[in-house]
Amino acid sequence: IITIWVIIISTLFIWKISCSILISFHHQLSPEERRLLDSIAWPETPHVPVPVSLNTTSDPAHSTFTILPVRAGGQWHVGDELEALIQIGDFQGRPKQYGGDLVIARLHDPALSAGVAGRVVDHLNGSYTAVFPLLWEGRAQVEVTPESMLMEHPARQSFLSLFQSGSVSETAVCNFCLPPTQPLCNYTDLHTGEPWFCYKPKKLSCDTRINHYKGGCNYYLKAKEVTLFQSKKKKKLLHTVHTDVFIFLSGQPEVKSSTVKPAPAGYYYQGAWRALGATTVRQFNDSSAISQCLKDKVVNLYGDSTMRQWFEYLNSVLPDLKEFNLRSDRRTGPFMAVDMARNILVKYRFHSPPIVTWSKFSTNELRYVANELDGMVGGPNTVVVFSIWAHFGTFPVEVYMRRLLSIRRAVLRLLDRAPDTLVVIRTGNLRTMTFMFAMINSDWYSLQRDRVLRAVFKGLNVHLVDAWDMVLAHHLPHEIHPRPPIIKNMIDVLLSYICPKNKS
Repeated sequence: IITIWVIIISTLFIWKISCSILISFHHQLSPEERRLLDSIAWPETPHVPVPVSLNTTSDPAHSTFTILPVRAGGQWHVGDELEALIQIGDFQGRPKQYGGDLVIARLHDPALSAGVAGRVVDHLNGSYTAVFPLLWEGRAQVEVTPESMLMEHPARQSFLSLFQSGSVSETAVCNFCLPPTQPLCNYTDLHTGEPWFCYKPKKLSCDTRINHYKGGCNYYLKAKEVTLFQSKKKKKLLHTVHTDVFIFLSGQPEVKSSTVKPAPAGYYYQGAWRALGATTVRQFNDSSAISQCLKDKVVNLYGDSTMRQWFEYLNSVLPDLKEFNLRSDRRTGPFMAVDMARNILVKYRFHSPPIVTWSKFSTNELRYVANELDGMVGGPNTVVVFSIWAHFGTFPVEVYMRRLLSIRRAVLRLLDRAPDTLVVIRTGNLRTMTFMFAMINSDWYSLQRDRVLRAVFKGLNVHLVDAWDMVLAHHLPHEIHPRPPIIKNMIDVLLSYICPKNKS
């Protein structure tokens, strides 16, 4: 049975406002950086009404869904592709004439714990095609979710720091870019060139800064736009269509060359992730298998809280891995755990600002990933894993691109001096779309950063754990911190890179 859930969020077009530092970044882009921006550019959609009104936004009640080609009895075979044509209508009952919506799609069978992400083509005229490879025998259920939101602003998240000397303390606003309305403290990293600024306290010097934490969120919405979003938020489950589809086994269950690129990274079957690339994903279902794989290894985990989840998972499933009490904040770290008998060391450290957390993050613990990599010897027993995406969605993509290029250069230096170092990158993933996140950091921003990440590290001797497809294809809800069954599959992919099937 194919069921379609359509969640519509209204389309917004909010122009960028100027910021002297970010504008200078844009004008100083290297040819490589400009190519990156071109490679991830969202297609321009013709016939967009300006201003956008409620009547011209997406209305699921006037949207249609058709499976192509229509087959007698709804029969397909393993190895075929299933195509779904989606036509979005507006509140006046007319087909939309412009695209630009983020449409995500998956094919799954809850009974078999099977699922695969679909690939979607925007035809820029209000219609979309979702394509799914058919990889298992049985029934299938399709889920398609359009999210319509285009909003750009260079500072949707603010930050604060506490300055303190003796009994005197002051709080100041900090960010990548601050209007020069008062004197600034410049905390630009001398090695990576990554910028960071705070307004100078009135009584204290710049070197008395002791912590970092998030301030407020800036929505930059007009009253009419807020009303539009709230009116649609009340209609979450809006439209359902049923079609019987049966997939039959015919020959070898191999996916054919897809008409939509790139093909999915893999799929779930009986709850286990199966890669569609060259890597065979092994199942590490007990602590002894994981410990044996990690024997004599140093595993360096860097990034945001989605990477912290991996440290927590390993720390929980390996009884002989003992965490040192570093008296660190449980959200931000740093953390370290050791298995002395097997010579295993697992470390976790957060990336440097922007760090969106209410926890007070000591400035003495702020480390740029590129600097950490440059201080590393590397070698066959060294594993480097990082996940950097969730905290960059509220900033222009150029800021994220610069951070990744800095890390890329450090990765190249590491692989030059120690080519047998294993480097693994966890991509971003979809998240729960609450009203707040839809306003400032929706999946549209995550998708753009995901494209930048893949483009920056393309061609390097690094491996990806495709969290985007692994979260999208799973039957569990989308959450910024995926639930344990998904984390377990991600760790299986990581361990399969560390201990491939053809090695003992």
